[in-house]
Amino acid sequence: MSHPAHHWSTRPETSADTARIHAIVSAAFPTPAEADLVDALRADTDAWIEGLSIVTEDTDGTPVGHALFTRCHVDGAPALALAPCAVLPSHQRTGAGSAAIRAGLRAARDLGENLVLVLGHADYYPRFGFTPASGHGVRAPFEVPDEAMMALSLDPSRATPRGTIRYPDAFGV
Repeated sequence: MSHPAHHWSTRPETSADTARIHAIVSAAFPTPAEADLVDALRADTDAWIEGLSIVTEDTDGTPVGHALFTRCHVDGAPALALAPCAVLPSHQRTGAGSAAIRAGLRAARDLGENLVLVLGHADYYPRFGFTPASGHGVRAPFEVPDEAMMALSLDPSRATPRGTIRYPDAFGV
């Protein structure tokens, strides 16, 4: 089933999207762990940031993609973790995930956030400006290939913290 290239519409999640987001994330990953992570982060008032859980809608308004940015810390300073990002298998490779990520990055910038961290595919995230976190002096709290742990400064004129990432408890690391 092919989808014509089009401009995806994105918006922050609402309470009505919770079950649909769980279904999207469950469908995109081999186990429900990531979907359960989203639910656990939503329940964590220290991690959850209103407006930074983004859904991509199909032309009929049905959510088909999701990207989540939550509060993490680097050496005690606030940063954002992008995780997970998920798209229904039927809509993957259509730009639905990229649209959610770009919308989330814009929303984060508008909120005055700066450092965004992602653990992911080194051939995917650089298109958004992510580079290896090691270049920012940032380390994951676990062993990970250098090219997979990436960082992005939304405002390059501002200094970013250096040190080890502390994820919300829901990540279990």
